[in-house]
Amino acid sequence: MTTQTINIEALRAAKLSQEPYPYLIVPGFVRAEAMAAIEADYPEVELPGSFPLPTLTYGEKFKQFMDEIQGPEMTAAVAEKFNIDLSRKPTMVTVRGRCRATDGQIHTDSKTKLITVLIYMNGKWEQPGGRLRLLNSPDNLNDAFAEVPPDQGTLLVFRNQPNAWHGHESFDGPRRAIQLNWVRDEGVVRREKIRHSISAFFKRLSRSPLPKGEDAKT
Repeated sequence: MTTQTINIEALRAAKLSQEPYPYLIVPGFVRAEAMAAIEADYPEVELPGSFPLPTLTYGEKFKQFMDEIQGPEMTAAVAEKFNIDLSRKPTMVTVRGRCRATDGQIHTDSKTKLITVLIYMNGKWEQPGGRLRLLNSPDNLNDAFAEVPPDQGTLLVFRNQPNAWHGHESFDGPRRAIQLNWVRDEGVVRREKIRHSISAFFKRLSRSPLPKGEDAKT
């Protein structure tokens, strides 16, 4: 029997904060005994920006990890915590491997995204920049009610709504992050896959910074 890579019980037991928007944080969500194999199988993402999962090559343990975070147990646990029906909502995943100095600008996610999940895979984060802040307002990074260091295995989940502001101070260097979203319908998935795939193609082609956009911020 294959051991799970994620700790669903820790997610179920986590405290859900409601104000100013619903969110929860679970350190150690990725099981410690699975971490080395996942990191070994992590896709090579040497450029900044977000890359759609289907455009990447990765190993079997990382695939198991991706299957589990999009699987029925994870979906049910998040749906129950946030009191939202996700049973027929599609998912999409993007992967990051590197941060650039212009990333982290304050933003909210697209209205088509219902729930945002971020899972960080960076060992113990010692840098002052790159720590995601959940914010009370759209114009002040210091007006934060929570800060999430992108430590190895840390999970952040929040409900997307008009005031779900977040961002981080500048950091330039390796910073692994996986973003999972439940979205409104399959049309969103198709459009986002096309958008991200085109973006990923030109990132690889030019190896130059992209214009500002949501996939350059979280």
